Amino acid sequence: MAVRQNRINVEWWIVQKRVVYLLFAFGLLAAGAGALALYGYFHGNPFARAKTEASVPAGARFLAFEGDVRVVRAETRETLLARSDTQLYPGDIVQTQADGRARIQLADGSTFVARPNSVVTIRDNQRIDGSDRTNVRVAVTSGEINVRTDQLSAEATNIVETPLTQNNLAARTSASFGVRENSTEDIRVSSGEVETATRGGEQTTLRGGEYVAVNQQGTIRSRERLLAIPAPQSPRDLERITAGAAGGGGGATNIFLRWQRPASGAPDHYRVEVATSPFFVSAGRVIERDQLDATELTAGDLRPGVYYWRVRAITASGQSSDWSEPRKFSIEVGGKSDEMVSVADVAFEYVAGNVYLARGRTQPGNTIRINGRETITAADGGFQLQITVPGNTRDVAIEAADSHGNESRTRHSLK
Repeated sequence: MAVRQNRINVEWWIVQKRVVYLLFAFGLLAAGAGALALYGYFHGNPFARAKTEASVPAGARFLAFEGDVRVVRAETRETLLARSDTQLYPGDIVQTQADGRARIQLADGSTFVARPNSVVTIRDNQRIDGSDRTNVRVAVTSGEINVRTDQLSAEATNIVETPLTQNNLAARTSASFGVRENSTEDIRVSSGEVETATRGGEQTTLRGGEYVAVNQQGTIRSRERLLAIPAPQSPRDLERITAGAAGGGGGATNIFLRWQRPASGAPDHYRVEVATSPFFVSAGRVIERDQLDATELTAGDLRPGVYYWRVRAITASGQSSDWSEPRKFSIEVGGKSDEMVSVADVAFEYVAGNVYLARGRTQPGNTIRINGRETITAADGGFQLQITVPGNTRDVAIEAADSHGNESRTRHSLK
C-alpha cells in the first residue's frame, strides 16, 4: 500500500516585536492619509481657509464710539452695528446716525472722528511689510470728519476724498472736512498742512489757521482765517441750579447763558442751542437761537431737569466755527427727599486699551457719573457710558443722583 506524502510545507519566521509595532503604525498613517485625501476630494483643502484668514491684514479699528454707529460690509453689503472688536477693511462704510459718533484708527497711526449723520468709506488702509510705507485713504460722502495724523514717513500717504476735493495730509496735521446737504463743502486746518485739489481744477496748500469753502461747481468760493470756537462761560459744566433762583416762577427758571468771543477770526453773529440730549437731536432741542449779536442769551421758562447747551460763531462770509463742547447743567427743585438712588445690573465691556463700556440700570432720568464722565438714564432706567480708566484699575466708583439732589456712590469691579 502506497503512502501519500503531504506536499504542504509550513515555515515559521521569527519576527521581532518592534517590527510589528512599526507595521501597525505605518498602517495607521496610511489610513489617515487616505481619509484626508477623501475629505479633500469631497470638501476641498481643509487648510486653505486657515491660510487665507492668517494672510488677512489687520483692519482699521474703533477706538471709541457712542450712539448709533453702523458698518456696511463691502463684500456682502450686510449692515452691522459697530462693536469694540469690529475691524474695517477697504470698501467698508461707516454710518453714524443723529446720535452717533465714532473715533477710528488707521494703519499709519492717524485717527478720524466721524461726527453725527456722517457716511465715510475706508478706501485703503495698507501698511507694506518690512517698510515704513503706508497707504491710507478715506472718502466722506456726507457729514463731517475730524482727522489727526501722527508722524508720517516720507513714503506714507494719507488722503481724504470728498465729492469735490482730494486732500493729501502732511504729518502732525489736524483738519476737518465737511460735506453739506446743499452739496457745498468746507475744510478747516487747525494745524499742519493739507494739499488740496478741487474738482474744478484748482490746487492749493492749506496751512494751520486757514479755512476754505468750496462751491457746488468744485471751485474755492472763499479762503479766510480760521474762526475759533467761542468759549462757554456760564452755566458752568455740571452746574446745578435751584428752580426759581435765577428768576421765573411756577416751577420754571430763567437761565443766563454767556460765552467769550472766539480767540481768532471775525465773528458776525452766534447760534446757541439748548437740548435735553447731549447729541442735540431735533426731538430733544428746547431752544434754538440764531443771529445773536451779543455774547449772552436768556433761556426762559426751563422746567426742572437736565439740559445741555452749546454755541458756535458765524462770519459775515458764512464760515461757521465748530460747535463748542456741550456744557451740561441741571435745574432742581429745592430740598432733598429720602428716596434711595439705587444702581443695579452693572456690567463692564472691555473696548480697547484702557477703555470700557459701562452699562446698568437705575431710576429714569437719574444722572450717572463714572470717572469724570456723565450720562442721563433713559426712560426705562437703563444707561450706557464709555469710560477710560488708569492702568491696573480693578474697580471704579459709580455716582448716581436724581433731580431732587439725592445721591449715592457705589464701587463695582471691572471684571
